[in-house]
Amino acid sequence: QVQLVESGGGLVQPGGSLRLSCATSRSIFSIYFMGWYRQAPGKQREIVATITTGGRTNYADSVKGRFTISRENAKNTVYLQMNSLKPEDTAVYYCNADGRSLIPSRGNYWGQGTQVTVSS
Repeated sequence: QVQLVESGGGLVQPGGSLRLSCATSRSIFSIYFMGWYRQAPGKQREIVATITTGGRTNYADSVKGRFTISRENAKNTVYLQMNSLKPEDTAVYYCNADGRSLIPSRGNYWGQGTQVTVSS
């Protein structure tokens, strides 16, 4: 049973910051691509940021320069630091562990989601 345990969501004013955390097992963290996705009401789930085991990152254009994804190997945890938050960042944020590109291909797993609300 793969578990991705998220924390750190909440209510923040525009311009504020939040940090999301996602902890998982060593067996997953050490080889899977990790990422954060989000889904706003009435919209499809979209990619926010991803990070490889080697630390290579990729960001959605809408968050570049404001969000930073990072990983702490000692804690098997991936973070999403969100700065300069905007109301349009309001969504449920999901942690993802993607093993589909591994050989042999493995699963694609999701956390339970954490709500981020940006509002004054």
